Amino acid sequence: MDRQHLRQLLSEVEAGGLPVDQALERLSAWPGDELGFAHVDTHRALRTGDAEVIYGEGKTAEQVATILQHLARAGQDGLATRMQQDKATLAQQRLFEGGIDPAAVLWHPVARLLHLRVRPAPEPIGHVLVVCAGTSDLPVAEEAALVAGALGARVERLTDVGVAGIHRVLGKTEALRAARVVIVVAGMEGALASVVAGLVRSPVIAVPTSVGYGASFGGVAALLGMLNSCAAGVSVVNIDNGFGAAVQAVRINRQAEGQTP
Repeated sequence: MDRQHLRQLLSEVEAGGLPVDQALERLSAWPGDELGFAHVDTHRALRTGDAEVIYGEGKTAEQVATILQHLARAGQDGLATRMQQDKATLAQQRLFEGGIDPAAVLWHPVARLLHLRVRPAPEPIGHVLVVCAGTSDLPVAEEAALVAGALGARVERLTDVGVAGIHRVLGKTEALRAARVVIVVAGMEGALASVVAGLVRSPVIAVPTSVGYGASFGGVAALLGMLNSCAAGVSVVNIDNGFGAAVQAVRINRQAEGQTP
């Protein structure tokens, strides 16, 4: 259930085309479905504008598929992040066996993202630019780009423009300045976020990755570098959290378009 569905439901009741009892039946899952191992928040989109997203790591393929099926029954698309290939394949099979159209289940191996699309894709709005420092950072960058796209943003990508070859990012200044929101994904020391923020007026969302040698401490060095950025306008999400950066970027993007959840 989201605002669009609720508005349509209330309009049908107001017009007399839908009996109150039937409307109550449609709302009977409020505020979610209890599955025993999970409580599916089918009304999160109504409150926040975005449906519940599954964190796939630590869940079985059966659990992921079951949650996705319940989201689909509620008329919502489903996303499962941090999925391993074998688990994603098994979850897809469970969805197919449950009657889900195979064309509606998209697997993105680089991002480790499973996407169930049951609604028509929205017309993309705004402009979110995902900037990736190095090829090793691509899994996190692709998670950010794909989630932002799934949530309705127009997304573009700049890849492999890290500071080790500073000319690469400086040569993309026009593209950087054209974006409404910039997501910068970088490991090692995380310096790219500061460089980009010094070139643009847009909000910059920095994503430290766990890429780097020993003293990077699994992304802590990049995290601290981004938090200590001397460039204004930088906000920072957790290590490897492309998903979190995407949601933040989409909400900024929506507000600039005058959209409410």
